[in-house]
Amino acid sequence: MSERVIAERLPAVLELEPGTYWWCACGRSKNQPFCDGSHKGTGFEPVKFEATEKRRRAYCQCKHTAEGPFCDGTHSSLE
Repeated sequence: MSERVIAERLPAVLELEPGTYWWCACGRSKNQPFCDGSHKGTGFEPVKFEATEKRRRAYCQCKHTAEGPFCDGTHSSLE
């Protein structure tokens, strides 16, 4: 398995429309924080999540959160 790539050290704060989304767990996507298929061959898989209402949330881009796809503040303790 490859290592996670830190795409950004700050979360992406977005207001998404209701629907199904795929969060990039590997950090290689060019469409952060969403998956673009760049994980192929890395051993990582994107995380499917549902937005049930239009709501502003912070989505992890450091890829080290314990609560993917949402930011839990882990980026502040990364070296």
